Amino acid sequence: MSTPIHIGHHIGGKRVDDDARTAEVHDPARGVVTGRVALADAATVDRAVAAAHGAWPAWAATPPHVRARVLFRFRDLVERDLDRLAAVITAEHGKVLDDARGEVVRGLEVVEFACGAPSLLKGEYTGQVGRGVDAVSFRQPLGVVAAISPFNFPAMVPMWTFPVALACGNTVVLKPSEKDPSLALELADLLVEAGLPQGVLNVVNGDAEAVNRLLVHPDVEAVSFVGSTPVAEHVHRTASEAGKRVQALGGAKNHLVALPDADPAVVADAAIGAAYGSAGERCMAISVLVAVGEENADRLVSELRTRIDDLRIGPGDGEVDLGPLISAAHLDKVRGYLDTGVAEGAELVVDGRDSAPAGDGFFLGPCLLDRVTPEMRVYREEIFGPVLAVVRVDTAEEALRLVDTHEFGNGTAVFTRDGGAAQRFVTAVRAGMVGVNVPIPVPMAFHSFGGWKRSLFGDHHVHGPEGVRFFTRLKTATMRWPHSSQGAQLTFPSFS
Repeated sequence: MSTPIHIGHHIGGKRVDDDARTAEVHDPARGVVTGRVALADAATVDRAVAAAHGAWPAWAATPPHVRARVLFRFRDLVERDLDRLAAVITAEHGKVLDDARGEVVRGLEVVEFACGAPSLLKGEYTGQVGRGVDAVSFRQPLGVVAAISPFNFPAMVPMWTFPVALACGNTVVLKPSEKDPSLALELADLLVEAGLPQGVLNVVNGDAEAVNRLLVHPDVEAVSFVGSTPVAEHVHRTASEAGKRVQALGGAKNHLVALPDADPAVVADAAIGAAYGSAGERCMAISVLVAVGEENADRLVSELRTRIDDLRIGPGDGEVDLGPLISAAHLDKVRGYLDTGVAEGAELVVDGRDSAPAGDGFFLGPCLLDRVTPEMRVYREEIFGPVLAVVRVDTAEEALRLVDTHEFGNGTAVFTRDGGAAQRFVTAVRAGMVGVNVPIPVPMAFHSFGGWKRSLFGDHHVHGPEGVRFFTRLKTATMRWPHSSQGAQLTFPSFS
């Protein structure tokens, strides 16, 4: 067994290895410790913020098209190293290699969007708002911004934030999850290779101590966070009270509503991929299948059982469909939900504990719970594992009420052949992202990602146009160039 590697930080354009406290990093497919990650204290966070603060004036003054050139080069480098980066993700997170590659590609789409900085940052001009008076509006960067990302997407979620922040002229302190920290450092190295000046992007590894320091640091202007709802609430409240701009994305319980006219084979294929891909550790995973009509529900459960039997479970670097969960503690938590669901009256149609591979890895096979009701914990709470709950309802209106009354409103989907029914659902449903015959409706980079209700705290969604607005401030200038003094004007200016 190889000696665990030390995983440090990236500050001021280079890797640094200090900090006395560390945490174990595992290969979740084998249950072994592969690294020890440094956990930054407040002093280390301050160093990173100071590096970003010192680099900001020059970076903000860099023309947008010059900033974009760095991102263009970064994009090419990530594409060059795609397979290597995917392997880093699989080694620490556990997801299968194809899924890891797909995550990096979805992050690259945001980089490509951010490369359009010269167009994204164009302002507005109006001539002659008054006699000899012109007006111009334009967007300016905030300064130092913090990005705090979760374990489940160590490439994609950071790449949803820092490319847009950098394109807009900000400098960044990124705090990745301490469970799979290496990928963030690899991206920082590639940005240096692409020509990003020292200190413009810094990576600080750590736990709650590092996060809490970022939330209140006087030189941090904005915080972007993705994680669980309790932590998102804490981040939003603490950083907002400290006077910062905040977007904090929280938990989810995404429903797929299957109307009786939908092809059950199509619905089952979609639900299998959306519920069990990445072992269910996605904020956009489908964790509830709402079947309208008893016969429809029976058909769907039958189709799901057949497909689940064919899924392969094992280490993500092999020929498998599902990898492990992120940690032993999380595995125990998800397994506990199965016992809770049965105790509350749900029918455990497929028990993934029976199909988990032998060994020390953190594996759980696909699980299917039928006849789940809204009162059960397995319906109310985010499980974040390969568990799909089937809820049976009589009408489309009842299905819509389920989605609307749940505390989370991240994403949802409806499967139907009826255009009118789909249009009514899209218009009425209380969720931030909606799919019509699309189970995971994650927007492309030139739109914006975000939920409603307790899935998002703050006013701005992530990346796309909303990302540009979040990482900039609007300024308006009204200008007159008189040839001579016209005397004092004491009334409110009307420019008429």
